[in-house]
Amino acid sequence: MRGAAGGANLLALRSHNTALVLDLLRTAGAGGISRLELAERTGLTPQAVSKITARLREDGLAAEAGRRASTGGKPRTVLRLVPEAGHALGVHLDRDELRAVLVDLDGAVVGERRAALDLGAGAEAVVEGVARAARELVADTLRPSEGAVGAPGDAPGPTGGVPGRTGGAPVPSEGASPSPGGTAGRSGGAPQSPDDTPHGPDGPPPPPDRAFAAVPGFLGLGVALPGPLDHVRGVLHRVTGFPEWDGFPLRDALARRLGVPVVVDKDTNAAALGLAVGGEGGSFAYLHLGTGLGAGLVIGGGVHRGARTGAGEFGHQVIQLDGPPCTCGARGCIEALCLGAVARGDLAEAARVLGAGAANLAGLLDIDLVLLGGRTVAAAPEAFVHGVGAVLDARARREGGQDGAVPVRLAPGGTRGVAEGAAQLLLAPLFGRGDA
Repeated sequence: MRGAAGGANLLALRSHNTALVLDLLRTAGAGGISRLELAERTGLTPQAVSKITARLREDGLAAEAGRRASTGGKPRTVLRLVPEAGHALGVHLDRDELRAVLVDLDGAVVGERRAALDLGAGAEAVVEGVARAARELVADTLRPSEGAVGAPGDAPGPTGGVPGRTGGAPVPSEGASPSPGGTAGRSGGAPQSPDDTPHGPDGPPPPPDRAFAAVPGFLGLGVALPGPLDHVRGVLHRVTGFPEWDGFPLRDALARRLGVPVVVDKDTNAAALGLAVGGEGGSFAYLHLGTGLGAGLVIGGGVHRGARTGAGEFGHQVIQLDGPPCTCGARGCIEALCLGAVARGDLAEAARVLGAGAANLAGLLDIDLVLLGGRTVAAAPEAFVHGVGAVLDARARREGGQDGAVPVRLAPGGTRGVAEGAAQLLLAPLFGRGDA
């Protein structure tokens, strides 16, 4: 687990015990928590807690929140997390737009950007679009010292004191060996390695935005987009509808361009992580219906990605043999049937098809809850919640038993839930909740 320029000082704070304390400070909110309570709830000795909290205060991550009366002694000092001490960027790359959010250590959104972006325009356009959105959002929201976030290649200032994230891409050094990759990109083909992207016809790739490292407490960038992809390596596969991305190392390309740690995951996984960190417990499925259809699965409190990040390809289960063609190359997929019904204006049929898939999922995994999200659901939430719920109710009546149907709810977060979840790809490991 290696860090990079932005927030490198926090690498010393990434221990399990420190993560436990940070998470309790976070969940305590503005009211804070005492050192004695921290020791009781973590199982650490009071001396260990004192050392950890002293270091957190020194680094600006914790501060006094007042005093609390105690039984038989002097009032206890209460500590709280300092949310503004660190920030992370979350980017949702959809097939036709980019949405970026900047969040603080509490996960609260402090800035947002939205722009049109064609995922099929090629790697150069996509990488530069992400870089531009990140640069503008950080500059406009955090307003660092003049020149801190400016043109690519500006010299960085001192780094901040937020713990570095774990598991992200280290910033590739100049001259690093290129990563293998396939051809991709509709305009001239996507580059095969970060060394090839992005660049103009008259020169080498532009230098990375090293100035991001000058922003105190900037943890890096989480990127969420349609799959399939390899979360561990940050490499895209044949993204549904855009097979030309197959083999492209998006994580390394962005890390090289921005000069900060980058984590890449599927949009549905990122949203599911955000929901779990936000308090959704147990085992649930997040079904995302937007320009495509997929599922994020949380089993036993943790995001289930599968051995190859292949879990959750929910939209491409075939439920109608020889049905309409799907962009994945198969026929009769739930995604094709559901989006086809939406295009015809038949929302009841779209919800019924989505419900059939949700019922299959509930029967296979015995989940506790189905959460619906995505821009298509957001445009008609009642129709989808009611329609999917009706199918699950019918399934429960057929099976009998005392528990009733799996409940269906609208996921909190609205249309920016994926982007917020992408930011949690950086934040959650800081609090020991990398998989929630």
